[in-house]
Amino acid sequence: MKSLLLGNAAVARGVWEAGAFVTSSYPGTPSTEITMNIAKYDEIYTEWAPNEKVAMEVAWGACIAGRRSFTGMKHVGLNVAADTLFTISYTGVNAGMVCAVADEPGMHSSQNEQDSRYYAKAAKVPMLEPADSAECLEFTKLAYELSEKYDTPVFIRMCTRVGHSQSVVELSDRVEPPLKEYVKNPQKYVMMPAFARARHPIVEKRISDMTEMAENTHLNRVEMSDNADMGIITSGTCYQYVKEVFGDTVSVLKLGLVHPLPVDLIKNFASKVKKLVVIEELDPVIEDHCKKLGLAVTGKDIFPICGELSPNIIAEKLNKPFNKGQKAIDAVPMRPPVMCAGCSHRGLFHVLGKIKAMVHGDIGCYTLGATPPLSAMDTTICMGGSISGLHGFVRAGGKNAVCVIGDSTFAHMGINGLIDIGYNRSDSTVIIADNSTTGMTGHQENPTTGVNIKGEPCGKMDIEMMCKACGIERVKIVDPNDLEETEKVIREEMATPGPSVIIAKRPCMLLKSSKPNPPLAVNKDKCTGCKMCMKIGCPSLSYKNGKVSVNSTLCVGCKVCMQLCKFDAFTEKGE
Repeated sequence: MKSLLLGNAAVARGVWEAGAFVTSSYPGTPSTEITMNIAKYDEIYTEWAPNEKVAMEVAWGACIAGRRSFTGMKHVGLNVAADTLFTISYTGVNAGMVCAVADEPGMHSSQNEQDSRYYAKAAKVPMLEPADSAECLEFTKLAYELSEKYDTPVFIRMCTRVGHSQSVVELSDRVEPPLKEYVKNPQKYVMMPAFARARHPIVEKRISDMTEMAENTHLNRVEMSDNADMGIITSGTCYQYVKEVFGDTVSVLKLGLVHPLPVDLIKNFASKVKKLVVIEELDPVIEDHCKKLGLAVTGKDIFPICGELSPNIIAEKLNKPFNKGQKAIDAVPMRPPVMCAGCSHRGLFHVLGKIKAMVHGDIGCYTLGATPPLSAMDTTICMGGSISGLHGFVRAGGKNAVCVIGDSTFAHMGINGLIDIGYNRSDSTVIIADNSTTGMTGHQENPTTGVNIKGEPCGKMDIEMMCKACGIERVKIVDPNDLEETEKVIREEMATPGPSVIIAKRPCMLLKSSKPNPPLAVNKDKCTGCKMCMKIGCPSLSYKNGKVSVNSTLCVGCKVCMQLCKFDAFTEKGE
């Protein structure tokens, strides 16, 4: 049976068809939908883990028990899981283990561009890169076979364009492999130095064997044309761009196994064309491999190393006539990202801007607090970095500073930083913006919500008690929509020596459990046009002809704007 699936959904289908039993992941765009789709299959135990390191360890533990497992994450999440990755490359697996990592050229929802192929090389773990949904499904199933054959975790490298685009796939039934018996083997699974030294040559032999396999596997294929003037080596979504521009008029070596890369296959392909071109997004991984083989190659000397490629860019750089069409950036009006109407973070950042605090920020939708008109965030680097960064800032003599971190991010990587503050007793005020969800990636559950990935009741981490367990004696809870109380508490805690935590608690307005209030209205006779209310950047407010108006279809009646108006111009409908 055939079906039209997103690339991410196709990976999920491949996990199911391959007979996997355990999935543990942390949400991160553009990988999130893989695990969300896996959760629809009742045969697979699926969970959101607190972070990617935990998720990878859960998946590894499951495969050691003899069941196929899966974990998914975005590129920066792999940084968190790297400690585990490098060592389980040494231990190998029992049943198959697959990790999907989604890179994001263009940084549509990420703090950096990062090429995960380097992790595959550094950890000496094979990596497959599909170019469409059909390959997403096929490569995922094959990854489990390779994992078990070569005793290794296997990467599936995704990207935004492959994961979030649809194409036709051929569906099959689920095939559950028999349980692989766990056999006690400390020399394989206990990575103390003496045993680890013995495992390293095994890892090197595995990569050598897989390099030989790369020469003949159907994952890598040559598509020769009658034109020998130019040959292109490419992979993933870039293959689709090449075919869109050139069709069958150029010879292509499509690489589906991007680590380890073949040697003779590439040399043989290069010998058949006059000019060799490598087209790849981000870093010159394939290009550097070709140069190491002594081949003259065109690559990053003409193609950008930053951002996404496109058919237009490829056609332009290779002087190929191409019907470029209108650029999306020209056809679609720009829509700057903005906090939703009624967002629980808006009042908090208004207060922080008002008191001119230096704010260490973190990863989440509240990072929008850095943008105008709020402009109330100074730094953002990585998950949990706000808390540790604040501690260092204060210890170096920094003044009038706080940090802001979300509830999901606090559970992910913020707790250790708070332990450091509690242990070393810096004068740090940590603000946890608790909106009861993982908002930025699509409102997934997390350890603080009391609900699991399937919507079932589960264990719930009490943020207040966790903060006290980290050594924080002063923990206060405020409603960030109450501007006066929020400002009062923040000023008090910043002025009091010693560590403290403020939990700014209000559920996200986009949750089904959140019920909006009736929209507000503006009394035009009272509105002076001072624009004070416009400083909070609420999308339901607009300014025209010297007066403020409320869009009643967007307004949720949070009343933050009402608290800012000195002329009582805002009213509740019905007053």
